[in-house]
Amino acid sequence: MFLIDRRYVRYFDWWGFLLIIILSCIGLLFVYSSTYKLDQPYSIFFKKQALGLLTGWIIYVICCTIDYRSLMRWGYFSYLAILGLLVFTIIKGSIGMGGQRWINIGLFKFQPSELAKLFFPAFTTYYLATEDDSLELSFSSFIPILIILAISFVLIVKQPDLGTALILTFSGIALLWLTGISKKFFIISFMTVLLCAPVLWHFLKPYQKQRIAVFLGEGDVKKERYQLEQAKIAIGSGGLMGKGFLQGTQNKYLFLPESRTDFIFAVICEETGFLGALFILLLYLLLFFRFFLVITSINVPFVQLLATGIIIHIVISTFINIGMVLGLLPVVGIPLPLMSYGISNLWITFASLGWFNGIAMRRFYMTHNTHVMSAL
Repeated sequence: MFLIDRRYVRYFDWWGFLLIIILSCIGLLFVYSSTYKLDQPYSIFFKKQALGLLTGWIIYVICCTIDYRSLMRWGYFSYLAILGLLVFTIIKGSIGMGGQRWINIGLFKFQPSELAKLFFPAFTTYYLATEDDSLELSFSSFIPILIILAISFVLIVKQPDLGTALILTFSGIALLWLTGISKKFFIISFMTVLLCAPVLWHFLKPYQKQRIAVFLGEGDVKKERYQLEQAKIAIGSGGLMGKGFLQGTQNKYLFLPESRTDFIFAVICEETGFLGALFILLLYLLLFFRFFLVITSINVPFVQLLATGIIIHIVISTFINIGMVLGLLPVVGIPLPLMSYGISNLWITFASLGWFNGIAMRRFYMTHNTHVMSAL
């Protein structure tokens, strides 16, 4: 199960790991900044994030060393248990920040919905692999996956956590697209959602309707639009070079809500300016480019599908978070991967990245040794 051969170290993605370390350390730095107070420099949020970061690196290494095939099989059956945890969360979950999304296990709380993002690709890939290992599947083969995805979406929305539900749905749709499901399905689904939009609107929570209205330009700047307007002020006031570390006024004087979580990118923009924000974007783009290189180098369809599914939620979350902070997308509760405060999200992100690196290590190792054996 474990990759104990030392030659695997040769295929470890050191450049990708370096980018991950840099991004997560910058994130910790700005969690410190966004929660800093003169009388209490090291907040409880900073300490928890630091602990989460250290344990996250351990999780990354562990996931690298475990055979991805074992994780895929284990993840398939675990996803059914995760659905049970989602039901339990709705009934007995810990309440906070306007939702019932966490399970309290003593030292910390965790979100089962985060586990869903990690294991849904394993569930999908393992199920499809048992149906047909050539990825030449009929539409009926996808029905169980669509049912599970729909159930997951409803259970997460009921918490309510629309942001995570959307990330899971978008990731699932991307996987189905890659498996070659009929384009008619997407066209019919889109038209159905469009026609049902007036009905679906009535099922949204008041604050969700408000966020959509704000995105469309409605609302008072001192009430409904307050969070978005303060984020824009923070970004704009940073200028080219920024105000300096711990010098952001929007952050320091508590004008910017959720500065340590969903809007940490606004804090970065205010304190490091346009150049600092550009540097962060460059780091993410380099990391995503590494993903692309690894995925395109995998020649086994289901392994390629699993690798894509594992990291797609990180890519989608990054673009949505930055888009909403800039006002390009409606505000939803989606943290910035590796940077926003949140232990559950941080651990799942590291687990996904470690699992992805483990796939790359094993595939490159097997490919290299196949070539060696062929030469002999």
